[in-house]
Amino acid sequence: MLWTDVFALTIAAAAGGAINAVAGGGTLVTFPTLLFLKTPSIVANATSTLGLVLGTWGSILGFRRHLAKVRPWLLRFIPVSIIGGWLGARLLTMTSEKTFARLVPFLILFATLVFLLQGVARRVAGRGEIEKGPGRLMIWGAVFFQFLVAVYGGYFGAGIGILMLATLGYIGLGDIHEMNALKTMLGSLINLVAAISFIWAGLIDWPKMWVMTGGSILGYYLGAYYSQRIPQQRVRQLITFIGFALSVITFYQQFLR
Repeated sequence: MLWTDVFALTIAAAAGGAINAVAGGGTLVTFPTLLFLKTPSIVANATSTLGLVLGTWGSILGFRRHLAKVRPWLLRFIPVSIIGGWLGARLLTMTSEKTFARLVPFLILFATLVFLLQGVARRVAGRGEIEKGPGRLMIWGAVFFQFLVAVYGGYFGAGIGILMLATLGYIGLGDIHEMNALKTMLGSLINLVAAISFIWAGLIDWPKMWVMTGGSILGYYLGAYYSQRIPQQRVRQLITFIGFALSVITFYQQFLR
């Protein structure tokens, strides 16, 4: 690789890791960068997934003090995340990504709107109902939704963080940093399972992947570290902005370019 390629991949991976640590959507930085460097689209998707998933440990380190509080939810969501991530990766290796990729802007926009309306919904529901905790039906609904997110994440992955954040507020989580910790752990599992499938299928560009890993570790850690020093309301506003921005970018990429 040229030194300019190394520099571009490092910066893209660092930016992608930081975005993923805060909200998700880092794939929409790394994936186009790989395409720009003449990487085949499916190989670019697989390489981006593995490069970012190895970097998630930087984000997990940044959110480590919140993990104990979300452990019960991890136990519920981990099995479906693993199964869904594997199914999504298998779909990518067997089918074209064109049709599914056209759904990306609408999925991200939907998730962003749901996340934006969380506060309104919680106020309408009333403080007393929130303190009672989620009912059994709501819990199973959230588990099923997480399975669908995992399938999507294994297939393409852009915006899965926002999709997960969009539902976590409705099951009783109110601390955005705890939500980010849970989202980071689940997202890393989904991408890890998908990455193993991609390695098995021989879809990884290894030199580019290792360059991206170094950048993503730095980006994930800095994103996790500094997001916790910003007021929760500002983090929510940043997540909403990222969601709408990703919707516009992906819509342009899929329909207008």
